[in-house]
Amino acid sequence: MRRPIDLTSARPGVFAEKAFVWLCRLGAAIPLTMLAWLLYRVAAAGVHRLSWSFLTDPPSQLDASTAGLGPALLGTLWLIVLTATIALPIGIGAAIYLEEYSRRSKLAGVLELAIANLAGVPSIVYGMLGLGLFVHALAMGETVIAGALTLALLILPIIITSAREALRTVKDGLREAALGLGATRWQCTRQVVLPMALPGILTGAILAIARAIGETAPLVVVGAVAFILYGPDGVDAKYTALPMQIFQWTSNPKRAFLDNAAAGILVLMATLLVINGVAIWLRNRYQSRRS
Repeated sequence: MRRPIDLTSARPGVFAEKAFVWLCRLGAAIPLTMLAWLLYRVAAAGVHRLSWSFLTDPPSQLDASTAGLGPALLGTLWLIVLTATIALPIGIGAAIYLEEYSRRSKLAGVLELAIANLAGVPSIVYGMLGLGLFVHALAMGETVIAGALTLALLILPIIITSAREALRTVKDGLREAALGLGATRWQCTRQVVLPMALPGILTGAILAIARAIGETAPLVVVGAVAFILYGPDGVDAKYTALPMQIFQWTSNPKRAFLDNAAAGILVLMATLLVINGVAIWLRNRYQSRRS
C-alpha cells in the first residue's frame, strides 16, 4: 500500500524554491538596472554630439564643439583588421592541432593548462610584453603593427579555447565515418569537422575581437598616441584608437569634452553591437545550413 504524500513537509521546500527564484531574479535585475542607468546617462550627455562631422573630423584640445574622432575611428579599424588577420589563423590552427592531432598527448594537456592561465592574465601584462618584444626588441616602434600584435597576443587564448570547444561539439562518429571511408586526417578535418564547427569558431573569434576593441591598457603601454590629428596610412604609422581618444577627453579639464567622451562611448558601443550582431548572424546562418 502506497503511503500518502505529506504536503506539510514539502511546503517549506516549495517556499525555499520560490525564494531562490526571486533571489535569482533580483540578482539579474540589479546589474541590468545599473547598466540601463549608465546607458541613459551616457546617451543623455553625448547623443547631441553625434554627427557625420564628429565621426570624420580630427580632435581638438581647445574647442569641444569642433572636436571629432576621425583618426581614432580609423585607427580602430586598422587595429581590428590587423588583429584579426594575425590572431585568427594562428588561434584556429592551434585549436585544430590540439583537438584533432594531439588530443590525448601529454603536450596537449600542458598546453591546455598554459592557455587557460594565459586567458586570465591581466591585459596590462600583455601590454608590457608587447612593449618589450615588439616595440623595443623587434624595433617596430610605437606603430599600428606593434599594437595589433599585442592585441593579437591578448585574444589568442580566447580564440584557441573557443575554437577547441566548437571542435568538441562535432561527434566522434562523424570523424570515424570519414576515416573509415579512406579520408586522411586533414581531409576529415577540412571537409567534415571544420564545416560542422564553423558557427562556434566564428562566434568565439568575433567576440574575442570585440574584446580587443575595447582594451585601453595595452595600447597605453605600447605607445598609442592620446592626441593625433590624422589617421594611420600604413602599418608603420603612429595611431590612436577609440578607447584612447575617450580617455583623453575624460582627462581634459574642460567639462564640455565630457560630452565628447560620452558620444565616443556611444560610437564604441555601436561598433561592438555591430560586431556582436555579425557574430550572431553568422552563427545562425551556418547553423541553418547544418540543419
